[in-house]
Amino acid sequence: MSSTKGTSKKGGSLITRRSLVKGLGAAAGAAAASGLLPGPMRYIQVQAAEPIKIGFQVHRTGIGAAYGRWYEQTTNAAVKKINDAGGINGRPIQIIAEDDGTDPKRGAEVVEKFATQHKVDVVFGTLFSHVVMGSAPTAGQLKMPYFVVSEGHHVASGALNRYTFQPGITDVRSQVIAMAPWIAGNLGKKVAMIYPDYAFGYDHRDYFSAAIQQQGGSVSALIPVAPTETSYTKYFAQIPAETEVIYHVMVGPGVLTFVKEMGDHFGSSRPQIFGFIDSLEATDMASPGLEFLDGTYFWEAYPRYAQKDQTEFDKHYRTAVGVDDNGASTADPKEVSTYSHMFGCWETLYVIKAGMEKSGYKTASFKDRGQLIQAVEAMTAFAEGDEHPQGDKTFNGKLHQCYGHQFISKVEGGKLSVVHKTAIEDGLYEPETDYTTKAL
Repeated sequence: MSSTKGTSKKGGSLITRRSLVKGLGAAAGAAAASGLLPGPMRYIQVQAAEPIKIGFQVHRTGIGAAYGRWYEQTTNAAVKKINDAGGINGRPIQIIAEDDGTDPKRGAEVVEKFATQHKVDVVFGTLFSHVVMGSAPTAGQLKMPYFVVSEGHHVASGALNRYTFQPGITDVRSQVIAMAPWIAGNLGKKVAMIYPDYAFGYDHRDYFSAAIQQQGGSVSALIPVAPTETSYTKYFAQIPAETEVIYHVMVGPGVLTFVKEMGDHFGSSRPQIFGFIDSLEATDMASPGLEFLDGTYFWEAYPRYAQKDQTEFDKHYRTAVGVDDNGASTADPKEVSTYSHMFGCWETLYVIKAGMEKSGYKTASFKDRGQLIQAVEAMTAFAEGDEHPQGDKTFNGKLHQCYGHQFISKVEGGKLSVVHKTAIEDGLYEPETDYTTKAL
C-alpha cells in the first residue's frame, strides 16, 4: 500500500495546524477550496482535511509490472502536485494501492476490496485490457466510479457500464484509424499483423484490418501471440513473402527478445516495419541487438524523446515525474519509462479532480458518486497545459472516452524522431453506445 503525503496523523505539530485552520473560520475554508488562500495556508488546510481516497489498481506484478512501476511513479507525482496546490475542494488525495497481478480475476477482487474494506471514493489506473474487462463489471455492481488508463476500445464500445471511464488516453480504435492513411501512403498496403492474443490485441486486429482496407490495402496475415511467449522465430516464419509492412504490437516480459529475433530473422532484407511503442516500452532503444530498427517506424501516444518543439508543459511534466529528455529515469538512466502510457494516469487524476470540484463531491454516497459521473459526462474537451501535457483532447461523455493526437516516429540513430502528428478528427468514429441513457 502506498499513500501520499498530506493524510492526517496524530501528533503535536498537527494539533497546532488544526487549531490554526479552525481559527480561520468558514470563510477561510471556502477560500482554501477555491484556491484564494496563499500557498502555505492552502497546504495547512489540506493537511487537516479528511482525505479523498482513490483506490489505485496497479500492476505491480505479472506481465504488466514494467508499466505498473511507472504508473505508480506518475500517480504519486500527480497527487503531490494536486495536494501541494490545495487538493480537491480543499481536501488531500490519499492513494491506496493494491496489486492486481495483471490478472482479471484478482483485479475484480481488488475492486471489491477497495469498496468494502478501504471504502475509497473512486478507483483508477488499470491498464491491461483483459484486467479491465474482468474488473469493470464488479465496479458497476458496486456502484464504484472506475477510471481506467488502458487504451482498449472496451469502454467506448459499450461493453462495460456507466461507472467506467477512460478520459486520459485515446483508445486503440481511434489510434489505428488515425494512422492507417499514413501507413498506406508511406510504407505499403499489404500488411502482416503480429499482436497479443487477448482483448487489446483483438482491438488492433479488428480495427486496423478495417482501417487499412478502407485505404485500399489488405492484411496478408493475422498472427496472434500469447503474452507469456518467450520465443518468436516461429511466428515470423508465418509472414507471407508478398508482405510490404509488418505491423507489430507486443507486450510482456519477452518484448526485447521479440524485437531482437525479428531482426535476426529478416536481417537487411526486411519489409517496412511499423510498430506500436508497446513493443519497446521500458526498453532502451540503444540496446544491443536493436540496431536493425534504424529506419523503422513506431506509433507513440506521447513522444519518449523530447522533440525540438518541446512544450513548456512537457518540460514541467518530465520534471515532476522524474524523467529526462530521453524518456529515462533522472535517478537511473538505465530505467526507461513507459512514456506513451503513463501520462494517462496524470491526466486522469486531473479529470477526477475537475469532476469532483464541478459536482461538489463530498462523500462516497450514491448521490455524490452519481453527480460525479454526470459531471464528467458533461465534459467536452481538455486544453493542453500542465494538467494535460500530452496535448489537447476532446471528450465524448456518451462514450466515456477521450480522443487526442497520435504521433508516428522514425528510429534514427537509436532515438525516436516524430515525423507525423495526427489531428484529433483523424481518429473519430461513429458512436456505438450512449452510457448516459443507462441507469446509475
